[in-house]
Amino acid sequence: MLSLDPLDLLARAIALLVAMTVHEFAHVYVAYRMGDRTGADQGRLTLNPLVHINPIGFLMGVLIGFGILGSAPINPYRMRNPRWGYFAAVGAGPLSNLLLAIVFAVVLRIFLPSLDFGGLLFNLLFMMVYLNLLLALFNIIPLFPLDGWSVMLALLPPDMARWWQRNQQTSMYLFYGLILLSFVAPPNLNPLSLLIGGPINFFLRVVFS
Repeated sequence: MLSLDPLDLLARAIALLVAMTVHEFAHVYVAYRMGDRTGADQGRLTLNPLVHINPIGFLMGVLIGFGILGSAPINPYRMRNPRWGYFAAVGAGPLSNLLLAIVFAVVLRIFLPSLDFGGLLFNLLFMMVYLNLLLALFNIIPLFPLDGWSVMLALLPPDMARWWQRNQQTSMYLFYGLILLSFVAPPNLNPLSLLIGGPINFFLRVVFS
């Protein structure tokens, strides 16, 4: 159960807002650079979070740790190279979160001796690291509708890509099954926790060591 302490909620909300906004902007920006103006034409080529946010999903993310935070319109058929342009645009979202996590980890590490461990600034920097790592790792899981599914679609040769697309709905059912399981299964039997928690804990141990 996520903490509902006001300081924790505020830190989580700010960090999630930044992480989500940069993630969706990165999709649109790289798609634009690859020749796709779909997001730009819809006014999404901006770091204004109000353009990208899904209010209900964002609130769910802050309160329970899961929600559909936003989406980025990407059309590979408007790109100069549909396959690799799509790969770059989709991969840009998780990559942007990984880069943010590294930047804030460095900042947290530098200022760690002078921070109040129960204060807002510590919580905010910690959440900037934790939530960006979480979004990066979660989104590269190769299940629809996550970015990882689309990355795999771009990487697979044509015959396998068609098979991948035919099984999109099955992949989505598996994804939602894992989400439901994550709320009821103990940590040692939770596939998402085991898949994502290990790398996050290793990264945090490096930061705090």
